[in-house]
Amino acid sequence: MKILIIGGGNMGKTYARSLLRAHLVRKEDLMILVRSPAKADTLRTEDIGTVHLDAEACLAAADLIILAVKPQDSAKLFAALRPFTDPQQVYLSIMAGVTVATIQRGLGVEKIIRAMPNLPAQIGLGMTSFTASDAVTRIELVLVQNLLNTTGKAIYVNTEHAIDATTAISGSGPAYVLYFMQAMIEAASEMGFSPGEAELLVAQTFRGAVELQMKNDLTCAEWIKRVSSKGGTTEAAMAAFEQTSVFEDIKSGARAALARAEELGGRGN
Repeated sequence: MKILIIGGGNMGKTYARSLLRAHLVRKEDLMILVRSPAKADTLRTEDIGTVHLDAEACLAAADLIILAVKPQDSAKLFAALRPFTDPQQVYLSIMAGVTVATIQRGLGVEKIIRAMPNLPAQIGLGMTSFTASDAVTRIELVLVQNLLNTTGKAIYVNTEHAIDATTAISGSGPAYVLYFMQAMIEAASEMGFSPGEAELLVAQTFRGAVELQMKNDLTCAEWIKRVSSKGGTTEAAMAAFEQTSVFEDIKSGARAALARAEELGGRGN
């Protein structure tokens, strides 16, 4: 099987490296298509596949094409690719908000898988949801799921709304977590810790809390109760969070991200 990755940014390179590391594709069967000659030169030094600047030179040879470009570039991309597409090819898109129907119309093909990975995919700890058009076969779907699993965990969802929701939760979610971490780091610094000490305190606390939650059956709410003792420090912090509506503000932020994902999709239609 020959795979073409369109886009040489972080996610494009992440998939290239992950596929090679998992031995799902040979280096000679992996192609990367980019627009910039400078980017092409850089990618060639990384030796993660054959790098191309022209769609005509590589698209027809690919069985699976991964669309790893910014959603705002989708219209120009479709116009450049459409003359060289084949109805038997499978297209995997990670463009946020760009719907299956939009891709089908833009490329003139039916086999579309739409996925939403997140940034931790770069270190093999990503979370990806994906869905597919009816034309994609079960074998093709399993193949793509194996591909996505090379970057962490992947789940199949039945609707594109769930993809947009994933964008708002796990796609944008690392930024929410890092935002909270940054606030804690600044609080620790104000309490007298050095920058290095503050980062270590917060990073290890988050790592431990996540592992604790994942390796046990208790819910987050149940763990909070276990940490909080009546009249204690944790209870004081939680009361302050409730007073300033932190919980609801986080949910509002996620809803705003969902609305934006849906807006991007609507603009592409």
